[in-house]
Amino acid sequence: MSNQIHLEIEVPAECAGQRFDQAAADLIPDYSRARLQTWIKGGQLTVDGRSGKPKDKLFGGERLVLRAELEPQGEWLPQKMDLDIVYEDGAILVINKPAGLVVHPAAGNPDNTLLNGLLAHNAGQQNIPRAGIVHRLDKDTSGLMVVAKTLQAQTDLVDQLKERSVSRLYDAVVQGTLSGGGTVDAPMGRHRTHRLKMAVLPNAGMGGAKEAITHYRLQERFRSHMLVRCQLETGRTHQIRVHMAHIRHPLVGDPLYGGRGKLPQGATRELVETLQQFSRQALHAAELALIHPESGEPMHWQAPMPEDMLQLLTLLRADRKDSGPGSV
Repeated sequence: MSNQIHLEIEVPAECAGQRFDQAAADLIPDYSRARLQTWIKGGQLTVDGRSGKPKDKLFGGERLVLRAELEPQGEWLPQKMDLDIVYEDGAILVINKPAGLVVHPAAGNPDNTLLNGLLAHNAGQQNIPRAGIVHRLDKDTSGLMVVAKTLQAQTDLVDQLKERSVSRLYDAVVQGTLSGGGTVDAPMGRHRTHRLKMAVLPNAGMGGAKEAITHYRLQERFRSHMLVRCQLETGRTHQIRVHMAHIRHPLVGDPLYGGRGKLPQGATRELVETLQQFSRQALHAAELALIHPESGEPMHWQAPMPEDMLQLLTLLRADRKDSGPGSV
């Protein structure tokens, strides 16, 4: 992938009266408005051969010239790791992330993250903000993630996420029983006293709360647990974990929101130990669907449930069978 960008565009009459950055965003949609503003301020994107300001008004007929070079976006180091790549082409990469892998370097996890592995897999990722990562999974959530390999693909995927046209389906093993599915529409923000946690807050916009919507459907019922399929309409930090705990059905193994889990009366020692020692939230990003940023074709992927959740479900099914009917 070339790091050099060279574009020349004439401003059409219908852009008359627009700000420089607004017109540029309309005429050069492959790059985000924020990046175009950076290029305007740095003189890489000019109008009629002159540098300008993002707020300058255009009249139509001007010539925009973009001459820029993609530069490394961070000081992260490439670190070779085995990535479970489900799909890859010149624009995107779809990965089945294992539980335990941190997605992005942060305090306490400076390296050995998915981002470091992406840089080792494809050096061009260093020229894209966050190495092309457009959405995240918690460290101990497994499953599918899409990564952009070009700035154009990143801009398109971010737009799809904002427009809520990316479909993300998760399998979760939760505590308690329900008769069916439903929707949790409850705004979320940072917990007021526990800064590592998120929480449902009274109103969107208050105290940093943002709209959060999760749809869930009952897949299988056990004596005191359920397998549910969750679909995200929004993508807030810890959203499924917080929303399921909010309706009093926290995920098995969740260290932040799980509380003290209830055990099926008379359960086998193996099931009791498995439930008590399950080492992560039982959450897996099972399906991902989106529009390919270059071809415009709809695409869909599935990732099989990981072994630890399969083993848990096997024990829950055996417990249900031994105790009589009750499946869904």
